[in-house]
Amino acid sequence: MNRDEIRAFLPHREPMLLMDEAFPVNPGEASGSCLIHGDEFFLQGHFPGFPVVPGVILCEMIAQSAGVLVMDKLKEGFLPLFTGIEKVRFRRMVRPGDRVVTQCRMLRASGSLLKVAGEARVNGELCADGVFLLMLTKGGT
Repeated sequence: MNRDEIRAFLPHREPMLLMDEAFPVNPGEASGSCLIHGDEFFLQGHFPGFPVVPGVILCEMIAQSAGVLVMDKLKEGFLPLFTGIEKVRFRRMVRPGDRVVTQCRMLRASGSLLKVAGEARVNGELCADGVFLLMLTKGGT
């Protein structure tokens, strides 16, 4: 799925819509990718002269690609909210010109609570990995 197709189910919008592509891989697994151009808002001050993608942005990329796993619920108007992040490790810097490829796997879904294992790689090299806890809640006021 390209960005337009992602917008059809993921509630995020620019500048927080980070993924260029997202797609199911196998039942309970999804992948995505994002090319870091260098002009992204999160690189403006992180760090002048040596831009590095913040770890929290890598976590958000993984979580956004996990949206594919609950696409039907998101199309119904549910919002995916972080409730926790466990065992996250950052193992490699991500810089302009890098294409981040995410992989995620549903560990458990219980009602509106999700537990997803995810990772981000550049050229096959692990950049970040961890377990992401999400809650689906109805959007609106």
